[in-house]
Amino acid sequence: MEQAHGRTSRNRSEISGDAADVVQAGRVYGDVHFHGGDRAPVDTPQQLPGNVRSFVNRVAETGDLDAVLEDADPPGVVVITGTAGVGKTSLAVHWAHRVRHRFPQGQLYVNLRGYDPGEPVTAGEVLDRFLRALGVPAGSIPAEPEDRAALYRSRLADQRMLVLLDNAGSVGQVRPLLPGTSDCLVIVTSRSRLSGLVVRNGARRVDLGVLTADESAELLRELTASYRAADDQAELLELARLCARLPLALRIAAERAASRPLMSLADLISDLRDESSLWDALTAEDDEESDAVRTVFAWSYRALPQDAARLFRRLGLHPGPEFGTDAAAALLDGSTAQAKRLLDVLVGAHLIDQRAPGRYQLHDLLRAYAADQALHEESEQDRWLAVRRVLGWYARSAGSALGVIFPHARRPEFAPGDRIAFDDRTRALEWYEAERVNLVAVVRAAAEHGAHETSWRLAALLRNAHANRNEFDDWFTTARIGLASAEQIGDRYGAAELHESLGKAHLQCRGLADSERHHRAALEIRREIDDRPGLLASINALGLVALRARELTEARARFERCADLARQAGDVGWQALAACNLGEVRCELGDIPAAAAQLNTALRRYRERGDRAREGNALFLLSRAQRESGDAPAAHSAISEALALAAEFGNRMWEAYWLTELARVQRALGTPGEALSSYQRSLVLQQQLGDRSREAMALHGIGETYRELGRFGDAADFHRRAAAIHRELGDDWQLAAAADGLAAAAAAGGESERAVDSWREAAGCLRAFEDPVAMAMRERVARRIRDHSAQA
Repeated sequence: MEQAHGRTSRNRSEISGDAADVVQAGRVYGDVHFHGGDRAPVDTPQQLPGNVRSFVNRVAETGDLDAVLEDADPPGVVVITGTAGVGKTSLAVHWAHRVRHRFPQGQLYVNLRGYDPGEPVTAGEVLDRFLRALGVPAGSIPAEPEDRAALYRSRLADQRMLVLLDNAGSVGQVRPLLPGTSDCLVIVTSRSRLSGLVVRNGARRVDLGVLTADESAELLRELTASYRAADDQAELLELARLCARLPLALRIAAERAASRPLMSLADLISDLRDESSLWDALTAEDDEESDAVRTVFAWSYRALPQDAARLFRRLGLHPGPEFGTDAAAALLDGSTAQAKRLLDVLVGAHLIDQRAPGRYQLHDLLRAYAADQALHEESEQDRWLAVRRVLGWYARSAGSALGVIFPHARRPEFAPGDRIAFDDRTRALEWYEAERVNLVAVVRAAAEHGAHETSWRLAALLRNAHANRNEFDDWFTTARIGLASAEQIGDRYGAAELHESLGKAHLQCRGLADSERHHRAALEIRREIDDRPGLLASINALGLVALRARELTEARARFERCADLARQAGDVGWQALAACNLGEVRCELGDIPAAAAQLNTALRRYRERGDRAREGNALFLLSRAQRESGDAPAAHSAISEALALAAEFGNRMWEAYWLTELARVQRALGTPGEALSSYQRSLVLQQQLGDRSREAMALHGIGETYRELGRFGDAADFHRRAAAIHRELGDDWQLAAAADGLAAAAAAGGESERAVDSWREAAGCLRAFEDPVAMAMRERVARRIRDHSAQA
């Protein structure tokens, strides 16, 4: 539990339409925890890369891997180790395709980039991706890596799934990604021996050496047979020797030979010997395999056309692990058509891999080699211009995409230039998903290259996507880098934007103290620079912090101040938002007529602006106000509209939570059977989503309904389950309600002693709250204790 305003925070999970400027009302009190529950319907993950073409031999190693599955006590983890370029990934992917039928729940794959020149992938980032692939909605993925790992293990329990963790740099990257059951098989590839996995996790290690001379010659012959007449076996063996019998180098050499069918193999070998001699003169390293790989790289690189060679070395400057055609065009300072043609040349030379239509990546060794060539062959100015172009292209394209996805969000502007223009939300979302990892890398690279304005502006832009999708790792990383960049160049406006972003991230992670600290920092800056729109955002954000802490008087004051400033500025969007948040505060305070007026105002303004997402949240809150004022038919109309919007947006989190309001309305209309059905639907969805707090609220609602039906034993059972969850979560406000319900059920069933015990627990929980609704509830509970104590 964190402290805010000197009081224990009442953590809540907020619902938002587009998460642009505020995480809106319609919340659920209580921390958000996760458990297995029923699985959400999800397509079986099929993430393995394509099978390897011309996979040769490795008979002994494949047999070792087959033996793992036939073992009476399979280890659950297999580590394939070997030097760079020896074919670890090829073997792992090939074998995974061979045995995938034995894992009917699917396959997960990630390149951990443990030896990549860029940042390696963290276990927390991988868990986020894997959980999404396993059907966990973004809003239900925990912020903390430990909680993600627990949910991941829960999701894989009793599943037979294959997990391929490629290019692991350390045990620390791998261990959090291990399932808790041996029914799953994990394949890890690494240049390191990862002894910790063998010793502590019982992993089986398969050491992969270079191919034999005959195997190497066979691979060369198979790869070139369609293009060349039969080459001499001795010459193939010599070419294999010059490639140190490493598959990566052999494939590049084979492509060089295949592309020159009229050139004798002896001449090709002579060229490679010359290149080897040149490399020997340039390096003092005593590493035959590394020298051979670099020699083959150089041999193939020098044979490229000049424009293809320029693109190849500039790809070494790309900030992320993979790239598209447009990004390559930006590095090249050319057209997309030109970039596509040159990328085809590089794919044909096996210097880059095409992993999907229009998407490419470099082997980490080739990426390092490309960057080294750029350092030696490009001037410092040309390198900087290439980097600046690609960073700017990503930033502008992200602005275009997120402008379509979140049309009502505040977002920073970028200098004009080339970008992808989006007019379709689906396409914009697909682009963002494909470039998500690169965008984080762009923020980091911009800061490292001194492009601090691009760094902070892109970081500020990305908060909208991160907030909407609960991408906490990316959110905190980019916001902190962006804040440092803004401070580096003394950009006070930018610093305030990033303080606000960090405040939002902490609020969504239920860290009230840190959230308030960042929002107050943003507010102070915005007052200094007279940023009126920013003042609105900061004051509203501090209102949400107070609302989450159930500091209702303070929350109301802040939202009223926000509403006043919005009226003075003539900002209809902020007026609507402030009205909606004031409506919720007044609901919490029990001032229902004023709440309904505020929510009707907000709803009208949202509709005028065409803000459909926030309209749904206003309808949900309005239904509550109408129901509590006694107008159940109007409430039914409002909540039905809200649920229709949830279906329109395909948002199961909205649907699951708003169903509880529908159930309350159905009880008010005298249809408890329909209410039970709605609560049940909500309960199942919350279990699938993994939201324990909202699951408990549905259980509590079922208990209330059974109590109204006179089924007091059933009611007590459901209230007891709800109370247990809220007690575990440390949520005093919701626990008070559940304990009160349990006491009422016990009292109605003639169990006065149990009723008094539960009411006493409710009274203890209510001591921390001073608002009118809490005080009225406290007085009522105290009366119940007095009335029933004599009977106990």
